[in-house]
Amino acid sequence: MPTIALVAAGDRLGRSLARTFGRNGYDVALIARSKERLDALAGELAAERMTAAAFAADVTDRPGLTAALDRAAARFGGIDVLHYAAPAAGSGAAAHRTGALDVTVDAVGPQLETICFGAIAATHAVLPGMLAAGTGTLLYTTGASSLAPVPVFVSTGMAGAALRKWVLTLHDALAGRGIYAGHVAIGAWIAGTPGAPDGAVLRHPDDLARRYWELHVNRGPAEDVIAA
Repeated sequence: MPTIALVAAGDRLGRSLARTFGRNGYDVALIARSKERLDALAGELAAERMTAAAFAADVTDRPGLTAALDRAAARFGGIDVLHYAAPAAGSGAAAHRTGALDVTVDAVGPQLETICFGAIAATHAVLPGMLAAGTGTLLYTTGASSLAPVPVFVSTGMAGAALRKWVLTLHDALAGRGIYAGHVAIGAWIAGTPGAPDGAVLRHPDDLARRYWELHVNRGPAEDVIAA
């Protein structure tokens, strides 16, 4: 069976992606810091007759992340689809809120480590196998601040913009080699996210997951913007 690796798999979009791909015949490798939480999610998927396994890793520990993806590939016989969607660095909803005048190297550095550098490390862990097979899908998620300025998310937007730039050029570099790379920018709040403001536009994670499945199946476009 083909396998999807979900890096920084969460309880909303990550769970929906696992179910969407799992129902379409994919084994699921779940990667995040909490082995306990991932084991619980894997149990939920198993109860729905899907095959999933947990591989604990922190995206800021690049050797550890690579090792986790290597273990997942060994367990399932390879990684066919990678999805990377690490949350912003910091604890709590307000930890990554940085205005333009507050941006410092110390503010941006952790966001680059989490949002961008982890994605690069994860990609290089799975890309050789995809190139050898002549097929594969690489999907990356950021917030809409990677496209347009958002006054309170400047540092995360800078990191997301760096990742977006790389993914779009990666898409072109892999054209004709059987591998699709796509970027998804989510400009709406995902239903169930703590701290969503009153009146915010909410998108159900199952609806979002179907968009990712369509990108995978259609092999494009290079970017999907989910507006509020």
